[in-house]
Amino acid sequence: MTIPPSLLNGSGIILDAVPVEKERLIEKIALLLEDSDISPQTIVNKLLAREELGSTALGYGIALPHARMQGIQAPRAVFIRLAQSVDFDAPDEEPVDIIFAMLVPAGANEEYLRLLASLAKMFNDPDIRDQLRSASTQEEIYSILTGIQQRKSA
Repeated sequence: MTIPPSLLNGSGIILDAVPVEKERLIEKIALLLEDSDISPQTIVNKLLAREELGSTALGYGIALPHARMQGIQAPRAVFIRLAQSVDFDAPDEEPVDIIFAMLVPAGANEEYLRLLASLAKMFNDPDIRDQLRSASTQEEIYSILTGIQQRKSA
């Protein structure tokens, strides 16, 4: 139950972020996921359109905003742990403090579904949720999510 290491890097892991309302949070996510080919506003529009279909909150304080995106070649993601929970229209009505946001190439249907299923299974595990909430560094989060221990720089 891990994610591909290429999906996430250290700069895509934000710990104890200041909480804001759901729409502002999606704007921050878009800034983290942008690149030279895709504007943050395009990402915001895609993520908000997906949220309109139904909340991407899974329950247990976890949200998984995601969208298919034209113009990207490989999936990319960010992990955000909030200092305080926010309302994300979760099915269990619990506020969210962990967000794993992901973009996948528009044509990557099979990969997209596999990633979503893997993430849902991972975040369903109470031990993993506890580890993510108690981790104190980006390296620990990366290791929990990917199963790979990062080497410490000397």
